[in-house]
Amino acid sequence: MASPCSECRAKLETPLACGDCGVLMEVPNGPGAAQPTPFELLALETAMAIDPEMAKKRLRRYTRLVHPDFYAMAGDEQRARAEAHNARLNAAYDLVIDDMARADWLVLHLGGPTEKELGAMPQSFLMEVMEWNEILEENAPGSQCLANLTEELRQHRDGLMGSVTAALTPLPEAGAPVLQDVRKLLNALRYVDRALARATGAAAAH
Repeated sequence: MASPCSECRAKLETPLACGDCGVLMEVPNGPGAAQPTPFELLALETAMAIDPEMAKKRLRRYTRLVHPDFYAMAGDEQRARAEAHNARLNAAYDLVIDDMARADWLVLHLGGPTEKELGAMPQSFLMEVMEWNEILEENAPGSQCLANLTEELRQHRDGLMGSVTAALTPLPEAGAPVLQDVRKLLNALRYVDRALARATGAAAAH
């Protein structure tokens, strides 16, 4: 994490701004620049398991330092910096609070494969996906069959995400083979999430 403050030399909680003197920090930008991570922006430990309430508290605290409304009377450079910092902060929060996005980021951060690099799914799993799609297409919203599928998908998702969390806790070494296993689990989770979205969407429409 960036430290100390370039103005008052106080230790920074977030690389975006100083909590002591309120100065907005200059954050590296552009290709090749060393960007602070989403976890660093929120002063959170880089980990799969996070405390959602703590993340929310950090978001609120640091938003008070960088929100553009507080720089309405500042110069153009300061207003632009506040807008950019506020956007960075919100994007960081959205990522770390989302289990799928957080796991995906960690895999890539540790040098693991992308979704496309391990996109092929086992035939048995694809057959299961086809069965889900048939149930979704053949059953009306509100039907017991659709309710059963929704519960099955939720349990399936919980199991897959539990395996992801276990594999990433503690964080493996960069480039560790387990990152390939996590990527395969995340690819499966995307299928489950799509089916679950269709199932819950149908229930909501009913």
